[in-house]
Amino acid sequence: MLKLTGISAKTGRKLALLAAVSLLAACSGSAPPPAKKHDFTIGWSIYAGWMPWPYAQQAGIVKKWADKYGIDIKVVQVNDYVESVNQYTAGKFDGVTVANMDALTIPAAGGKDTSAIIIGDYSNGNDGVLLKGADNLAAIKGRQVYLAELSVSHYLLARALEKAGLSFADVKTTNTSDADIVGAFASPQVNAAVAWNPQLSVMRGQAGVKQVFSSADVPGEILDLLVVDTATLKANPDFGKALAGIWYETMAVMQRQDAQGKAARAAMAKLAGASPETFDSQLTTTYLYTDPKAAVAATTSPALVTTMTRVRDFSYSKGLFKGAASADAVGMAFPNGKTLGDAAHVTLRFDESFMKMAADGKL
Repeated sequence: MLKLTGISAKTGRKLALLAAVSLLAACSGSAPPPAKKHDFTIGWSIYAGWMPWPYAQQAGIVKKWADKYGIDIKVVQVNDYVESVNQYTAGKFDGVTVANMDALTIPAAGGKDTSAIIIGDYSNGNDGVLLKGADNLAAIKGRQVYLAELSVSHYLLARALEKAGLSFADVKTTNTSDADIVGAFASPQVNAAVAWNPQLSVMRGQAGVKQVFSSADVPGEILDLLVVDTATLKANPDFGKALAGIWYETMAVMQRQDAQGKAARAAMAKLAGASPETFDSQLTTTYLYTDPKAAVAATTSPALVTTMTRVRDFSYSKGLFKGAASADAVGMAFPNGKTLGDAAHVTLRFDESFMKMAADGKL
């Protein structure tokens, strides 16, 4: 998963946890739901699967759907991914683009009731485990692995070790920010790393480097979402309708293979600071849910519950549910009435209703 941050992942995660703890205390009482409003903001950061949002604003698609529902939506870039999620958690944004693990461990664990209303994609090779001088995963045993700790890279390493019959006891990890990991991996002393694109592709191009595991080996587990504040959504359902309309119209444009589709993807590449060729390459390892029916199916599938169980168990094991007595402390709700964890304290909801409206042509 591609993220650009101006602070280290470790520092960002500490800030996230502090925000989570503060919000848990602040949200312990019952607050009235927000009133209907006119102006909304969505925060985003650079990642191949999230570039449709700024493009949609640039192309007038955001305005078109916002006007349809008589509201105003602004799509705001935050260069630091973790900070974008922190700002959403603190109430600066009404919604944010975020990975499933981070939606759980930052806003949801902090007590902010959050709804995932669009499953946009899953990483299908955008995250990978790299080794020098070896071409099999088993060779990772005993190595020092450089990665952004407590991020999706850490989760991917856990899944890789599990697949290889190993555990964290078999490796050591060194926390490295995404801004520093390319340079660190270039050192002869560093022979193992986990990274996301675009850093991953740069590191993989070094002599003697092999990718021995990737998110393509655990498809559907590293999900990229658009989440919104649940109370705001309940008070303003047209906000959710407009966002679904924006997303799927943009999907229809960017997947076209004619001049219009090519121009849209080139515009997204420019917004991401990449060449069209590089951006198209990143899209090949990003499984976009361009069809709302497929997105609804993914959201209602039992596989999502299985994935989120793995994610929450990993997160709890790494201390990301600050002060929690068990992994069940943070409740999650899924379609069809399924709940994971504490049903009395649900703060992460997978809501398929707006994607279904798009699928049914009812937006």
